[in-house]
Amino acid sequence: MKRCVAAAALAGWVGLAIQQYLIFYSRWESGASLLGGLISFFSFFTVLTNTLVAVVLSYALVNKDSAAKRFFLAPSTSSGIAVSIVVVSLAYNLLLRHLWQPEGFQFIADELLHDVMPVLFFIYWWRCVPKGSLGLKHIGAWAIYPLVYFAYVLLRGHLLGQYQYPFMDVDTLGYPHVFVNAGGILVGFLLVALVVVGLDKTLKSPRT
Repeated sequence: MKRCVAAAALAGWVGLAIQQYLIFYSRWESGASLLGGLISFFSFFTVLTNTLVAVVLSYALVNKDSAAKRFFLAPSTSSGIAVSIVVVSLAYNLLLRHLWQPEGFQFIADELLHDVMPVLFFIYWWRCVPKGSLGLKHIGAWAIYPLVYFAYVLLRGHLLGQYQYPFMDVDTLGYPHVFVNAGGILVGFLLVALVVVGLDKTLKSPRT
């Protein structure tokens, strides 16, 4: 199983590295700031969440104990990240996939970050994360992440006039439409979180 986790971690880092390279190359060709490219890279919910996924999988391979390892491998943390990466896949496939047809390395990065890693991490969560400790209280804590991200997107968009996702583009859609879109995604997030909590209780090992 450890080899499978290692392969999943490698796939996650490769997907992130390809996407970072593509952003840097595009910025370099246009003469734009590479620092701005780095900031833009980490302004995507997909990138942030896949980074968390890769970190969890990497810590699962580390033998040395640490506070960071305990935090990321805690069932509540890993489960919250599992919810977020599933939402990444659902949002992309339902709202964004039809808007473009990536090719070459961009296609590889997109498939890794939006389809492959969500499946691999959910399998990791199913097989490796201890079950039986989650409750409804954890869902509220998990929801803080997308809510803070949404606030960041609005602030960044207001200051720079650039929105990371078309369904959050206030300049094009207006605030009411954007809030409706965000509300729909939040509902989806909460539904996925409820499924994860339910599975956690169902898969809990019986007491002996």
